[in-house]
Amino acid sequence: MEPFLATTFLEVVAWIVIVFFWMLAIWMFIAIFGDIFRRRDMSGFAKAGWIFLIFVVPFLGALIYIIARPPMATYEQDMEMIAQQKRAMGVTATDEIAKASELLKAGTINQAEFDAIKARALG
Repeated sequence: MEPFLATTFLEVVAWIVIVFFWMLAIWMFIAIFGDIFRRRDMSGFAKAGWIFLIFVVPFLGALIYIIARPPMATYEQDMEMIAQQKRAMGVTATDEIAKASELLKAGTINQAEFDAIKARALG
């Protein structure tokens, strides 16, 4: 008589792979939903359309969204988050500009890079 839960090593490996891919798919959809709701450049109807597409045809909808998403979709939000983290750490805009000024005097960066750092710091 066989034990009730007799499994082979290959079956265990297969289940591990299956669970891994399910977790990967769930994580991918959560990341895409988060990206859709975080974007400010889309209207509510556009967001609802993407969510509907991803629910109707999940993997194809996610693939289309990843391809169609502009690369700079959340750039402003990312820069805002970095600025908030710097403020929380005690780094002020004056500190950043002073460091950039030192780098400019040392010749490490050029005037255009200094201007970009100054504009980002002043925000």
